Amino acid sequence: MEAKGRVFKYGDNVDTDVIIPARYLAIQDRKELAAHCMEDIDSQFVQKVTPGDIMVAGSNFGCGSSREHAPMVIKESGISCVIASTFARIFFRNAINIGLPIIECDEASKKINADDEVMIDFDSGVIKDITTGEEFQGTPFPAFMQEIISAGGLVNYINEGKR
Repeated sequence: MEAKGRVFKYGDNVDTDVIIPARYLAIQDRKELAAHCMEDIDSQFVQKVTPGDIMVAGSNFGCGSSREHAPMVIKESGISCVIASTFARIFFRNAINIGLPIIECDEASKKINADDEVMIDFDSGVIKDITTGEEFQGTPFPAFMQEIISAGGLVNYINEGKR
């Protein structure tokens, strides 16, 4: 499994209230909710993001509340993967549960720039910055977690009888 896209870059401690502000949580429609993704730190994100793009951030990405809305709106916006130095543990688990590919790699987080084109091989964990030619070794998921992500999340995985 691979992902390839243009990078949106953010810093450390991007919390779930920045990813999807609490004032929108009453919205039930996923597309409408995703229209507010990242708006408090990047007002142009939803206008610029295209399917397959990649989000790169610093440490502790997804800190804050435990709501699954945060990884869901990132995925719904078209982001194919989030690369970060580290993820808040509840965000990490929620991302897997809803089928959003994420990968930890401190070096990639620091060296990849906004608007770079990046390709990720999820089997090996290799991240290639196509723009600069640099390669980074991220932490790949074990096969069973890749199956959960490929199925579109934990519920789909279980419904497919793979548990």
